[in-house]
Amino acid sequence: MPFRGLRVRCRQIRDDVRRAIVNLLLKSFRGDPGFWHAALDRLAEHATPPGFPKYGYLLEVNDVPVGMLLLISSSLREGGETKLRCHVSSWTVWPAFRTYATFLATQALKHKEATYVNISAIPETVDILGAQGFTRYCTGRFTAVPALKLRSPRVRVAAVTADMRPGDDLPPDELVLLVNHASYGCISLVATEGDRRIPFVFEPMTRFRVVRTAYLVYCRSIDDFVRLAGPLGRFLAKRGYPFVALDAIGPVPGLIGRYADATPRYFKGPDRPRLGDLAYSERGVLGLTFPPSVGLEE
Repeated sequence: MPFRGLRVRCRQIRDDVRRAIVNLLLKSFRGDPGFWHAALDRLAEHATPPGFPKYGYLLEVNDVPVGMLLLISSSLREGGETKLRCHVSSWTVWPAFRTYATFLATQALKHKEATYVNISAIPETVDILGAQGFTRYCTGRFTAVPALKLRSPRVRVAAVTADMRPGDDLPPDELVLLVNHASYGCISLVATEGDRRIPFVFEPMTRFRVVRTAYLVYCRSIDDFVRLAGPLGRFLAKRGYPFVALDAIGPVPGLIGRYADATPRYFKGPDRPRLGDLAYSERGVLGLTFPPSVGLEE
């Protein structure tokens, strides 16, 4: 089709175009309008850092929405520092206007102080990610049966509750992270070892339609999970989740399970993401209400 004289604009997604955004999502991804409206509601309620878009960016041609990119932007405390992280999700442009996708990418990736993360890249986009400056930091996942680990420290494992209070062992921002992810439908747990509380977040999911698995969304370090795998695994198994999947770059020493090269993760920016930290990503904020036919089957 002829492109001469087209008016091309890239701007932040606002509430006045939510219906158009849902229509774009329905044309590009599976699901139903109710799911996508709920996903946008979660983005609207999410604490987005100043200067970052609440939902993401929209590509318009002659005032008609032809492309979009959802962006989950968060301000996180790590090692005593505040760090900005942006999870890229649901990137789509109508085939006839893919020539203009560069405008969308340039606008979305313009914050040099932020680290951008893409955890759901399809193979066809890997070269594009490389050209945009993304680097792979995770090559696959490890699926473990943590309940089989018998030698573990004595700990008490409990779900996060509304009356839980922060402390030196559980800072306020980390407690907010646990509570927020529980509200998304995640399993937010605290393992208490002596007088020290150690946080974990798992996303419940179903693989191959029948295998119930908990995906490790957040922990302070993979070593924490490996060390406490037995008690955590037995807590989850009693609730119907005998398997735990986690991001990995190979077999995880100390765990019984299997590694597979799948779903690589990419980042661009100043801070390389930790394995075991997918907090405020599409797995937590958006992925929880996906019906089995949309995104949680792997």
